Amino acid sequence: MADVFPDKSVPESAPSERPAKYRATPEATPRMPPGVPYIVVNEAAERFSFYGMRGILAVFMTEYLRNSNGELAVMTGPEANEHYHQFVSAVYFLPLLGAIVADGLLGKYRTIMSLSIVYCFGHLALALDETRLGLGIGLTLIALGSGGIKPCVTANVGDQFGALNQHLLSKVFNWFYFSINLGAALSTWLTPFLLRHYGPHVAFGLPGVLMALATIAFWMGRYKFVHVPPGGWAFLRETFSGEGLSALLRLGGMVLFLMMFWAVFDQTGSEWVLQAKGMDRVVFGVELFDPSQVQLLNPTLVMAMIPLFVYGVYPAIDRYWRLTALRKIGLGLFVTVLAAAITWWIQVRLDAGEHPSILWQMLNYVILTSAEILVSITCLDFFYTQAPKRMKSIVMSVDMLAVSLGNYLTAAVNSRVIAAKGQSALEGANFFAFFTLAMLVTAVAFVVYAQFYRDRTYLQDAPDPGTPPAAAA
Repeated sequence: MADVFPDKSVPESAPSERPAKYRATPEATPRMPPGVPYIVVNEAAERFSFYGMRGILAVFMTEYLRNSNGELAVMTGPEANEHYHQFVSAVYFLPLLGAIVADGLLGKYRTIMSLSIVYCFGHLALALDETRLGLGIGLTLIALGSGGIKPCVTANVGDQFGALNQHLLSKVFNWFYFSINLGAALSTWLTPFLLRHYGPHVAFGLPGVLMALATIAFWMGRYKFVHVPPGGWAFLRETFSGEGLSALLRLGGMVLFLMMFWAVFDQTGSEWVLQAKGMDRVVFGVELFDPSQVQLLNPTLVMAMIPLFVYGVYPAIDRYWRLTALRKIGLGLFVTVLAAAITWWIQVRLDAGEHPSILWQMLNYVILTSAEILVSITCLDFFYTQAPKRMKSIVMSVDMLAVSLGNYLTAAVNSRVIAAKGQSALEGANFFAFFTLAMLVTAVAFVVYAQFYRDRTYLQDAPDPGTPPAAAA
């Protein structure tokens, strides 16, 4: 972690000596860029706010939601699941809007700062109002703020690197993902405790405070990191050029496979939480988890397993089989099939009146987290490097579109269950059987698709592939 931080031997400029303009291109250095720590800290705090709020959302809607008279007016399990996945779908669809604003109009920095304020107001609405009105306003503002900044923050990480230090990019995306899960782990443990002991006002209020701190941390680093200016008309020309459309089509095809991964993965925040409520959570006489806190396993495992994969699993596999980005993703999809099958098996036992041990779900978190490292982290690096220079945010939003479509699919299945009123063929264990089989078909199809994919790499300070040397100079 030490090499993520800048060289302390370089003195910081006094306020009066700060440059009038922000740096627009990466510094020509083989070292870690100086702006990275500010981005990583910002991401950790922002993810604390998002996952803290999201982690208690299903329980809030099924146990704490009230009407305008202050009386309990909770949702059913399928209804809460539908709302949960609709919200997550919106969060990961709106990056398309944020990316267009960032790449074409305002630039990443101004887009992140303005939408972060919207984000803070969303948390405020949830903290103040426990009714469906407050829920609707809060989730709408959070979806707009969180969704809008997502592709900008991820692309902003990559913008800090040039040709001399591009070898550090994969490492930084791993640390970036580590910071995401550090924030998620702390909030997933803390906010269910606050909800249970202090109620929704405090439980939703704390994530709002962390979002405000994330915004301040990002503002403090404004003179340290690279600000790639908005592309304006050049952004539109590049996006709709043959090269731009080719990149979008190549990566857009991957969305069809990644959406099924996210349809299964994001059930950990809804279906898995409600599933845990019916499981035996007592091990050796001690209740291990509140149902919402079982989610803590995922970010904790990510932090523990990233070094294991980077320094152990990947080199070991690469010794015998060259582990490209596409091969990592393919492996991850097949691991996800196994996780989906175990969830299906757990639900079969629950539907019979049995109470399987929570240890089964804990094991499944290990399996699904392995898939997440293989798929999600790899996609961050892969999508960024596959994006032409002025299209970094828009291409990162394509990656996030897969999350949106996956959650939309899960919400649609839950909606069908609700509409059928107990007559749906996708209720209970059949719900998880559907996703297990769909995930298997997806993994097999991806193997075929990967054989025909041809990748191209673009960096901010390097000429586009195919540019003649004289033109590049």
